Amino acid sequence: MTEFDGLDKLTRQLEEASRVFQSLGGELAHVTVVPGDKSSVRAATQQVQAAIDQKAMCFEGNELVESMVRQLKMRYRDELIHRGRGPEVEV
Repeated sequence: MTEFDGLDKLTRQLEEASRVFQSLGGELAHVTVVPGDKSSVRAATQQVQAAIDQKAMCFEGNELVESMVRQLKMRYRDELIHRGRGPEVEV
């Protein structure tokens, strides 16, 4: 019975992760990043993270979803920081 319980839990987690992934695949939020303005990067990051949290909140406690959410937040944060640096200047 224990093996089936573990399989059922994994199946449920995978199904929930799939639903969250699909819902996060669309538009998350409209944000503005002003190159060189750290506060605009910070605000945009907070808005995107809040949008991700809202879409995933129904599945709190699902380790797969929580891991995916952490990774997505880091990716978006890194991208927003990159955009906030503005055009790179070659020397």
